[in-house]
Amino acid sequence: MKRKRGSAGPPGAMASGAARRRAPASRARAARAARARALRARRRAGGRRGRVPAGWVTRGVLAAVLLAVVLFPVTGPASGQQPSACRGCRAQSASAERWTATLPGDWAVGVGAAGTVPASGQAYVAVGGGIAAVGEGLTVTSYQLSNGAQRWQATLDAPAGSAISSVRAWPGVVTAGVVAPDGRTRTEVVLDSASGAMIRQYPAAVFGGAVAASAAITVVVGPAGVTSYANATGKVRWQRTTGAGQSWRADGGILYVAESAGGYLGSAPVTSLRVINLGSGAERTLRSPPGRTFSGTLALAADGVVLFTSAAGVTAYSGSTGGVLWSASSAVPEGADSAAQLVYLTVAGGALVGVDPLTGTVRGTVSGATAGGSAGIYVVRGKVALGLDSGQGGEAWGYSMAAARVIWTASGLPWPHYFSDLSGLGGSADESGSTVVVAICAKQAVPSGTPTAQGDTAASSTATASGSPGTSSPASSASPSPTASPVQLCAVPELVALNV
Repeated sequence: MKRKRGSAGPPGAMASGAARRRAPASRARAARAARARALRARRRAGGRRGRVPAGWVTRGVLAAVLLAVVLFPVTGPASGQQPSACRGCRAQSASAERWTATLPGDWAVGVGAAGTVPASGQAYVAVGGGIAAVGEGLTVTSYQLSNGAQRWQATLDAPAGSAISSVRAWPGVVTAGVVAPDGRTRTEVVLDSASGAMIRQYPAAVFGGAVAASAAITVVVGPAGVTSYANATGKVRWQRTTGAGQSWRADGGILYVAESAGGYLGSAPVTSLRVINLGSGAERTLRSPPGRTFSGTLALAADGVVLFTSAAGVTAYSGSTGGVLWSASSAVPEGADSAAQLVYLTVAGGALVGVDPLTGTVRGTVSGATAGGSAGIYVVRGKVALGLDSGQGGEAWGYSMAAARVIWTASGLPWPHYFSDLSGLGGSADESGSTVVVAICAKQAVPSGTPTAQGDTAASSTATASGSPGTSSPASSASPSPTASPVQLCAVPELVALNV
C-alpha cells in the first residue's frame, strides 16, 4: 500500500532535520512547533487505534479465496451455480477493456454452467485476421475485432437440414464447415472476410476442414487426403493422400496426420505420422520410436513437439525425429500459448502447469486452489489465464502465471459462455493475439415454457474437433435427450470481447 508523500517518518523527524539548517535563534521555536504537531497527531490517532488498514483487509479476502477454491481444466467449463469465486475483491484494470455487440438469432440461458447458448442447434466462433466470426444455423456474422462493429452477415446456400459445424478465421477469409443433414459429408465454404461474399466451396472430412487459408489459397483436410486449392480458380495446387478418418493436429505451417488402422474411431495404435508442409505440400513420414508405437492418441502439436495422451498421462515426441522427449503421468494436455512458447497440462491435484515443449520443464503454475465453485480456467495467452465465473453473477478475471495472482477482473458478464474448437484453429481465443470473446445474456426474457433438450444446450459449448476421439458428429450431438426442460430465453444476447 503506497504511503502519501511526506508520511515516510514521524512529523518531528522532518521538523528536526529542517531545524538543523536554521539559525540558533529559530531552532527552539521550530522544535516547540514540531512537538506540538506530534502531540496533536498522537491524539488524533488515539481514536483510530486498533483499526486494520483497508488494503490489508482486501488482501486477506483474496488470500482466503485463493485457498478455498478448486481449479477446473482449461477446456471444460465448471459446473454448479455457487457464488462467484471472488466477487468485489479484485480491481478491474485497463487490460480488461472490452466491447459488446448484439448477437443475431434466438439465444437462451443454458442449464448449469453452459451459459448463453442458441435456443436450438449450436453456435461456433472464431477470432483472427482482425475479425470475430459467429456461425449459427446457416448464418455467419462478422464483427470488427477492434471495436465490435458488425461488418457483414451472410446466409450460406445449402440443402435444408444442413448446419454449420465449425468456423475459422484467417487473414483475408473466413471458412465455415457445413455438414449435410445426414452428418456424413461436409463442405468447406470460403468467404471473403471484408464483404462476406462466397469465394469457393471445397469437399472436406466431417472432422476436417480448412487447416490453413488466405485470400489466395485454402488447405483442406478432406475425406482421404489433404489438398491445397487456389481460391482464384478453385484448382488443386497439391494433394497428399492419407488414410480416411485420421486424427490430425496443426503446428503453425506444419500438419501432423496420424496413421492408424480404423482412424480416430479405431483402437489400433498410431504407428507413424505424416508431416506435411502446408505451404509447399512437402511431405515426410515420422516413425514412432523403434520397437514401439506412439503412446495413445494424437492430442496437441506445438513448437515442433507432438503430444500424445493415454490413460497413463502425456508423452511428448520430437516432431523432427519421433524420439521421446519427456512424459508426465496423470496429466491431460489443455492447449498452447504461442506467445510464451509453452504448452499447458492439467496434472494430479488439479493444478494447471505451463511446460517447455522440448524439455517438459515447468515454467508457470496455476494451483488447484485458484479457481473453483462456479469458476473455471479456459485459455492462457501471454502467461495470463482467463477465468470465468458462471451464472447470473458472471465475472471474468485474469490470473498471471508469472506473478501468481489475479491481475484484472471484468464484472457484469451474466451467464458467460466460452466457445472452443478442439482443433485449436477456431474458438473464443485469438491464437496469435490476446483477444477472447464470450457470449453473455444481458437481459433474460419472460420464460416461455417451451421444452428443449438439455443435450442440445450442453452440446453448443464446443465446436467440431479435428478427428478427436469421443467427439460426436453435429447430427448426433443435436439429437434430443429423453429429459427436457423449459427454455429460459435471452432477450438481449451479446458478444463480449476481453483483452487478456
